[in-house]
Amino acid sequence: MKRITLLAFLTIATISAFAQHEHHQMPKKDTVPAKDPHAGHNMPMQKDTMQMDHAGHDMGNMTHAYSLNLPMSRNGSGTSWLPDNSPMYMYMTGNDRTNFMFHGNVFIRYTSTDFTAKGSRGAAKFDAPNWFMGMMNHRVGKKGLFNATVMVSFDKLVMGGEGYPLLYQSGETWNGKPLVDRQHPHDLFAAVSVGYTHAINKDMDVYAYLGYPGEPGISAPAFMHRVSAMNNPDAPLGHHWQDATHITFGVGTLGFRYKQVKAEFSSFTGREPDENRYNFDKPLFDSYAYRVSYNPSRQWALQFSQAFVHSPEAGEPDENVTRTTASAIHTVPFRKPGSFVASTAVWGLNSKSDGHKEHSILAESNLQLQKNAVYGRYEFVEKSTHELQLEDQFGEDKFGVHAFTLGYARTLGTFWKTNVALGAQGTAHFTNSALDGLYGKNPLSGQIYLRISPAMHR
Repeated sequence: MKRITLLAFLTIATISAFAQHEHHQMPKKDTVPAKDPHAGHNMPMQKDTMQMDHAGHDMGNMTHAYSLNLPMSRNGSGTSWLPDNSPMYMYMTGNDRTNFMFHGNVFIRYTSTDFTAKGSRGAAKFDAPNWFMGMMNHRVGKKGLFNATVMVSFDKLVMGGEGYPLLYQSGETWNGKPLVDRQHPHDLFAAVSVGYTHAINKDMDVYAYLGYPGEPGISAPAFMHRVSAMNNPDAPLGHHWQDATHITFGVGTLGFRYKQVKAEFSSFTGREPDENRYNFDKPLFDSYAYRVSYNPSRQWALQFSQAFVHSPEAGEPDENVTRTTASAIHTVPFRKPGSFVASTAVWGLNSKSDGHKEHSILAESNLQLQKNAVYGRYEFVEKSTHELQLEDQFGEDKFGVHAFTLGYARTLGTFWKTNVALGAQGTAHFTNSALDGLYGKNPLSGQIYLRISPAMHR
């Protein structure tokens, strides 16, 4: 298993190393004015901080959703941060006081897990994972900023209540039974939130965020909002160890920013969404979380967080979870527009009230060279026999699951500022040989897809 882990990290590192080679061809001076490939205007590139003169924007009030003094490109999911270098794939309109933005993703695809039929837990399916988000930013006076966000997903409509096939995945239920080897569909309303930020000065903000549903201050941006995962249709196997709280029915967050550091505290509902994907679950505000974020430069976004989650699973109402996460996101643009590399590393630990502890590690990278993308993801997750519904066969135990994904996507064309890309990816799984009788030895999964998404905003 050590060799598998080493191979996975070396492959991700190779993508990043190639990216750094391309990046080194760019001007080296940190304070020389350079063209921002995302916003279409000239701005100073500074080594440790980045301040923007928004009065000179030619596209209206392009600011972060929770700061008048940060770039829009730092927006992650909820109140999380991405690197300032992150490209923005979205449609946008507005004026000097109000902006409207829309972005999303649709993958029309065919998936086959364990396509060599080594085990008995594989499946095949046509489906279309999807999400759509609309956001409004509105200036209030000279120092205020109001944000409203709505995010929807039609997963349940196109794939049913049992979701899509994904070997070794676990979490949530369908027809009262735990979902295993499948990724659950997301709720129709994945986010309905409002927020208000007051700029004390250019270095300090205070803000409040309310979501029903929304996302508390825990972990890195959710996987569908990470540029490093933009071409991968699958949820991470560590989704419920890292960022499963991104759809929470009832969340309130208070935050404070000082320059490039942010601290925030959230109170939220611990119970994960129920099987009815079209309703609004009861808000309980019985859990809490804190997160500290730091963007040391335009290339990096770092965070550490903890969530104390009360009774997250309906099937285990007496079990609480302390979730601890840390992450680093790195994004480097290249000289040619539309070319960059974005990488993410996430560690997550679930400490359950019964004493069980389960770790997860994710490393993913997306190398985008204009129309062509090569991407990869490595995961290690500790899955209990309870998670995999194998207690009858193996008693109380846990298994380390390794998954390595490699994919390629090519943009076929851009129509009405919308990209259409054709892609394919394969995943190899490695785990304890005791599971070979069920899953087969090192089962392989694959898929081919057509991706429809907004083009890069320039």
